[in-house]
Amino acid sequence: MKGSGFRRRYGDSPPHLLLLLCSFALTAYAGVRLLRGDWLGIALWVAGAAVVHDLVLLPLYGLADRALQRAVPAPASYVNFVRVPAFVSALLLLVWFPLIAGTQRRRYERSAGLSADVFLPRWLLITAVLFAVSALWLWVRTAMWRARERRRGAGS
Repeated sequence: MKGSGFRRRYGDSPPHLLLLLCSFALTAYAGVRLLRGDWLGIALWVAGAAVVHDLVLLPLYGLADRALQRAVPAPASYVNFVRVPAFVSALLLLVWFPLIAGTQRRRYERSAGLSADVFLPRWLLITAVLFAVSALWLWVRTAMWRARERRRGAGS
């Protein structure tokens, strides 16, 4: 099969197809290994996570985003400087919630041999750093925009 005919039939290059098939094979292997234990519990967890995300979390994201857009009297692009660190912080909280909240402290300490007391302070520190970096980035962008506007005004 020629390259152009293959691309016309498949829609992309042969290496793309090979990479896609390899990723499917790796996913199938991981799925078989994962489901070897408690497959019903895992399937219920995945289905429940999808339902909770789509029916509970997604509407909450939307409401929080609309409230943020109405509360911040700034251009819409400035809202992203709050959205991004809030999203990353919320994602970290979601993933590490049992350890941040301390509900799985004993289990973690038994299996890892490490203290679980560090998760809440580290999550708070990461969240503060994310918002600080975002604020710094916004400040730099605003300063660059103002400098550009001054140069345009002086050049006219």
